[in-house]
Amino acid sequence: MSVIVQLEDHVSNFDHLVDGSFWAECGTFTAYPRTAPDEVVPRAKEAEILLINKTVISEPLLSRLPKLKYIGVLATGYNVVDLDSCRGRGVAVTNVPAYSTESVVQLVFAHLLNLVRQAEFHARYDWSTSPDFTQVLTPQIDLWGKTLGIAGFGAIGSRVAEVAAAFGMKVAVWTRTPAKAARPGIRVCATLEEMLEISDAVTLHCPLFKETARMIDARTIARMKPGAFLINTSRGGLIDEQALLEALDSGRIAGAGLDVLSTEPPPPDHPLLHHPKCRITPHIAWATREARMRLFTAARENLRSFLAGGSLNRLV
Repeated sequence: MSVIVQLEDHVSNFDHLVDGSFWAECGTFTAYPRTAPDEVVPRAKEAEILLINKTVISEPLLSRLPKLKYIGVLATGYNVVDLDSCRGRGVAVTNVPAYSTESVVQLVFAHLLNLVRQAEFHARYDWSTSPDFTQVLTPQIDLWGKTLGIAGFGAIGSRVAEVAAAFGMKVAVWTRTPAKAARPGIRVCATLEEMLEISDAVTLHCPLFKETARMIDARTIARMKPGAFLINTSRGGLIDEQALLEALDSGRIAGAGLDVLSTEPPPPDHPLLHHPKCRITPHIAWATREARMRLFTAARENLRSFLAGGSLNRLV
């Protein structure tokens, strides 16, 4: 039986959605809630199968894990693993694509609806003190007829477009693969700037690469519609947070809904954390029970495939 070690069980299994029996058919299973960098080798040195989320697996670390045959990343992103070193050492690596699409899309619109209707703010108001049957405390904005700009058009971006259409919104898309976005009801923009200029709200669904790092900065914010909203459920590094802060303070951007930041968790004095025009959730877009069950099930299928000589979702 293979020796399986899970280094960060609390990250995706914080409510004990699955237990050790879930992996039993694949080998002997040991789970650690959290693992500090200096604990990785002592805990994983006997492992043939390693399950990780955010633990960095570098070349120096791989050289100290001679029994390792397989790394299962319990996420879609796999930038924490040195794939070239794994390839050179014959260590297979898999990830889990598209398990959280519906979950992420729902949080995009949770943020957007909260920004335009301020449901959270009004719910805290003591209605019993109102002299009238109603009390409107902030501008109430209708999504119908507004334009939603979508940066990135993979599985999540394309699903966001479908839901936006259901709200009666127009959709503008900027993507590196414009042919995939060419469909009725979608305006495919040649540049990010073109998309920003026509959008009442913008939602980011791009991977974080050198080319996309801080793609929303002072220069691109200046091209946005005055009073537009910004949503980010992708990667915090896509936004220059100082530039966003200044745009919120000046009113250039009416509000932001963020599920990700450049540093996670953020320091307690992060200027956006309690900004009155910014609503931040702690990286929960992926975390519905249903999405995480899909994650675990797919990760187990990846491992079953590997053990049987297959290559399901294999990166190297």
